[in-house]
Amino acid sequence: MANPTSSGLEGVVVAETMISDVDGERGRLIIAGSDVEQLALTTSFEDATRRVLVAGGAAPEALDVAPSLARSRVEAFELLPRLGDALSLPDAMDALRTSLGHLRTTGNDLLDAIAALGAAPVIVSAWNRTRTGVAPIAPDPTLGHAADYIRMTTGTTPTAAAAKALDAYFVTVIDHATNASTFTARVIASTESDMLSAIVGAVGALKGPLHGGAPGPVLDMLDAIGSPATAERWILDELAAGRRIMGMGHRVYRVRDPRAAVLETAVRPLASKRLELARAVETAAAKILLERKPDRPLAANVEFYTAVLLDAVGLPREQFAATFATSRIAGWAAHVLEQRRTGRLIRPASRYLGAMP
Repeated sequence: MANPTSSGLEGVVVAETMISDVDGERGRLIIAGSDVEQLALTTSFEDATRRVLVAGGAAPEALDVAPSLARSRVEAFELLPRLGDALSLPDAMDALRTSLGHLRTTGNDLLDAIAALGAAPVIVSAWNRTRTGVAPIAPDPTLGHAADYIRMTTGTTPTAAAAKALDAYFVTVIDHATNASTFTARVIASTESDMLSAIVGAVGALKGPLHGGAPGPVLDMLDAIGSPATAERWILDELAAGRRIMGMGHRVYRVRDPRAAVLETAVRPLASKRLELARAVETAAAKILLERKPDRPLAANVEFYTAVLLDAVGLPREQFAATFATSRIAGWAAHVLEQRRTGRLIRPASRYLGAMP
């Protein structure tokens, strides 16, 4: 009998990992041994990066992440004049993918991972400033990664609350098991290609609208709804028109995404004018979707409150997907390291259905 197929690879275990675990039925995400809720409350992005890289197989004594990232941001800024037209591309993800391709591999996975992690916020913030007609801002190596990213984007040193909120976001989205972009990175690593190629490939996978890119449309949805009083009517009209409700539902989670809860909590100190509206829209959407599709759970996913948080810290919606990538590079890098240690060339089979000679 022929082997069964799974076109989306649901239920097919392709790797054993120490980096993260997703329990979609219980709504639980564990990253490097900690629940995401606890990790985001107690750990900086720099520390979380160290944890996932060590989980992937990096030697702890080889990692001094905070100063290494600071130096990497400074070095990346010096690279900007040599990026050609990358910063003038209309999409932030295109700019990030093209710019990361200009980095030179050293052959050392850890060095290359830190170079990409440091370069990403510099590239994305420079892209945003270039498209708005102002000059990129040089990094400040005395600031944390999240705070410097906001500063390089907005031109203003953020408040402690804003920096803490973005730091919590970076920690929350640092890794999420074997999703499409992470699997892409592992496939590339399995060929014994270099770390930077794996990261660039993962950026390309993340750019696809079925994987990333929804936080911006969530903000568009909130703007269109306008007030909590109109939420139910607007949602009903969208469903009647055959359109999906942005930020609701997830491929894996059957309950509310635990990352949504983390980000909803993280944005509270920022007094966002959109938070009350977002809660009302989530409540209305969850109620209506449950009535319409009782057999298909559709709860808030990470993108729902990502939109509110990133807007509250001052980042433009055109930058949201690339901001996600700025953090997730750490997870991709950890999976590349792990694939090197434990994996082999990934080469799944296919079943031919065409004509025979």
